Amino acid sequence: MPLLETRDLTAFYGDFQALFGISMDVSAGEIVAIIGANAAGKSTFLKAVAGLLKSRPGSIFFDGTDISGEPAYDTLARGLVLVPEGRRLFPSLTVEENLMVGGYRRNGRWTLKRIYELFPILAERRHQPATTLSGGQQQMCAIGRGLMADPRLLMCDEISLGLAPIVIRDIYAALPAIKAEGTSMVIVEQDIVQALDVSDRIYCFQEGHVKLTGKPGELTREAIHTAYFGT
Repeated sequence: MPLLETRDLTAFYGDFQALFGISMDVSAGEIVAIIGANAAGKSTFLKAVAGLLKSRPGSIFFDGTDISGEPAYDTLARGLVLVPEGRRLFPSLTVEENLMVGGYRRNGRWTLKRIYELFPILAERRHQPATTLSGGQQQMCAIGRGLMADPRLLMCDEISLGLAPIVIRDIYAALPAIKAEGTSMVIVEQDIVQALDVSDRIYCFQEGHVKLTGKPGELTREAIHTAYFGT
């Protein structure tokens, strides 16, 4: 049984339809990457799964339970956690206080000690306001805050957007350790190379549709290019 499964998932912003029948799955212990150009529906998909957008009954299942239409606080309680695009840290709080916000209701594998082992720079700067960190360090803090909720599935939206290559490398180096702790992941990524390197499977979205899926080693560059750009 998949940990996460969507069946013909649709999503709307008012009268505008952003997703058209998305069917996909994520197994326990798996990293799945969603790639695609801007406005492909990647972030919308994560928001729908996380309960931030309405979904019809029977379209989202988590660990075999239909969670379609559940509010975000209920999906969070199930262990389904979203790290949003743009990090959205609390500017009035320190790094450590931001991390503690993520762990306010759960006691699990991910503690402050574990987060600081994963991202040592956060330990060095734990008493600083979160907004004084660099963009990459803020992304580490946002991921750490998500892990503090002890997720069964961690969804990261635009994980490397706007970050320097050396910082992207450090963040991606941490993903296998997260997976080794038993946390499954869905990462939304525009950087195709990074997505292929770290994921067990990928889905390519185009204009709200799934255009390609498979294991990275089985997909040709031409097939990915066609699915990504539609040419």
